[in-house]
Amino acid sequence: MAGATLVNTVGTGLWSAGAAVFLTRNVGLSAAEVGLGLGAAGLAGLTASVPLGRLADRRDPRTVRAVLQVMQGCVACAYLFIGSFPAFLLVAVLDALLVSGNLPVRAALISAVAGPTTRVRAFAAMRAVANIGISTGAGLAAVALLADTRLGYLLLVGGNALTYLISAGLLMRLPSMPRAAAASPPSARGVLRDWRFLLVSAAAAVLGLHQVLLALVLPLWIVGRTSAPAVMISVVLLTNTALTVLLAVRLSTGAESAFGAARMLRRASWLLAVALLLYAATGTVGTAAAVILLVGATLVFTLGDLLQSTGSAALAYGLASTEAVGAYQGGHQLIADLVQAGGTTLLVLLLIDGPSAGWLLLAGVFVLTGLATPALTARALRTATWSGGAG
Repeated sequence: MAGATLVNTVGTGLWSAGAAVFLTRNVGLSAAEVGLGLGAAGLAGLTASVPLGRLADRRDPRTVRAVLQVMQGCVACAYLFIGSFPAFLLVAVLDALLVSGNLPVRAALISAVAGPTTRVRAFAAMRAVANIGISTGAGLAAVALLADTRLGYLLLVGGNALTYLISAGLLMRLPSMPRAAAASPPSARGVLRDWRFLLVSAAAAVLGLHQVLLALVLPLWIVGRTSAPAVMISVVLLTNTALTVLLAVRLSTGAESAFGAARMLRRASWLLAVALLLYAATGTVGTAAAVILLVGATLVFTLGDLLQSTGSAALAYGLASTEAVGAYQGGHQLIADLVQAGGTTLLVLLLIDGPSAGWLLLAGVFVLTGLATPALTARALRTATWSGGAG
């Protein structure tokens, strides 16, 4: 399974680093068309997470994930044949549906392979492996970007498609995990009516907005609002990646229960708040101090990042019945995607275009959310109609 994750995420790194350039320079789309198409596709993709998660509860999650990856490979190949915006939009929507739906299926598969006692640790291990894969893929994409030839971009797209097929083949080497005939997972509508679970997911999703900081806000902040050299963007990203690989599994201890996961999110909120204040301070000091603060803030940020991602996944596991892991992971993913879609623009306006106090405001939101999470989790567990949730 680690091998399948590694291969799959090499393709993710390839496509993430080279997609925008391929679509504009080879397909001939404008930057506005690419942004509009990906945005619309992202919204359409939200509809797939709960139904496909529920499918993984009703069928063998290994086979479901492998089939989805074969389909993703076919869709990835389709990018080679698009020549207009409508064709791009169609392919992008299909891609987004499969990507969004595959996430809860992956979570259900991890649970089936690792079992209730070690699935959180396994989830953390897969995240460490994924970081290695994405970094490797991004490095390979750099070769195609430097060559800047049509052949290079075609190999980039084809390479991404191939990784899906190889990953699916590796997954099929896992043993079959058919569901018991008596299993009766709730419908998609039933999961979305569990508002206590959705409130906990919303709290985890608010804390998950820190991912926007690393991917979008910090690069803009470093270049536009600090005196640090632009190379610090790479330093920050590499530091985060290295620490994730080294610490992801070690920091997963303590989230084996829903209560433990909620407490982990509370600790994460404090770490993320401290990191935000340190990042904000980099805009008020000289170059040397800014460099030191950026590195120090990234160390704290990564600890919070790891605790948040592990705690969030563990909550989705701990608040679901054993026969509905995929469906609840799908609902959890849906809330996270909705919050991320709305929060990305808000964070850019608040932290980059707004006053420095925006960082303090966001830090306060994180702390308050973290403090509320254990109480929300306790309420969700008290009102659960199935057994085993506290475990």
